[in-house]
Amino acid sequence: MFVTTKTMLNNARENGYAIGAFNVENAEMVWAVIAAAEELKAPVILQTTSGTLKYLPPLYFAGMASRASEAARVPVALHLDHGPSFELAEQCLKDGYSSIMFDGSARPFEENIELTKKVCMLAGEKGIPVEGEIGIIGGKEDDTTAERSKKTDPAQAADFARRTGVSSLAIAVGTAHGFYQSEPIIDLALIDEARKTIPVPLVLHGASGLSDDIVRKAVELGMSKVNFATELRDVYTKAVRFNLSENPDVYDPKKYGEAARAAVKGLVMHKIKVCGSGGRG
Repeated sequence: MFVTTKTMLNNARENGYAIGAFNVENAEMVWAVIAAAEELKAPVILQTTSGTLKYLPPLYFAGMASRASEAARVPVALHLDHGPSFELAEQCLKDGYSSIMFDGSARPFEENIELTKKVCMLAGEKGIPVEGEIGIIGGKEDDTTAERSKKTDPAQAADFARRTGVSSLAIAVGTAHGFYQSEPIIDLALIDEARKTIPVPLVLHGASGLSDDIVRKAVELGMSKVNFATELRDVYTKAVRFNLSENPDVYDPKKYGEAARAAVKGLVMHKIKVCGSGGRG
């Protein structure tokens, strides 16, 4: 089933689990994520960043995701991750995405509100939910780069959610994009306070490399969507490298592509279990 993220995230918020949101780069990864979700009977979110959409346009991903989801027995959404501009959000909506993130977190607060509200109004005409971001999540992922982090203020975030009309909100609690160079210190008390203060489902970015126990605790305290990207790319690439090293004469992309998608499927299944969304589809 090809759906929006609104109902799945609201259900997760109300019932104390999280939806796994997985960044995909190609058809193999789309297949792997949906196959994992079906096996565990879990709702799932496919995501693409602006960097990925420079490699393959949104129309291609929307076509793959929507057609693959029609045959799936679980809810599947396609989400723009860290959309940097109104224009890209508009293009993804036109091409068939079922969820949009506009990330104006690096902009001044009032400008972030103004632009996020504009995207919400556009998406609302199509019944599509929007994720916003308040606070700054550090690190680098594709075109998303922040030299420093800035934790979210829950009261300011609640005001942001009400004034923009977002359906979910990414907050900064100490995570970062990409792999961690040292053990991150996640502000669990901030997650707890944010869950009690902010009226929409909360999103945890930068989960690649966090321990399973920390992710479980973050979900328990109120995160309703958890994003995974870097780890998927890593296992995909390692599987391709290993397959080619073991079979140097292979030239058929389907051969090493099959190994890569199997590796991604296994990782996605593990993350779905950590998020507690198995059996919720």
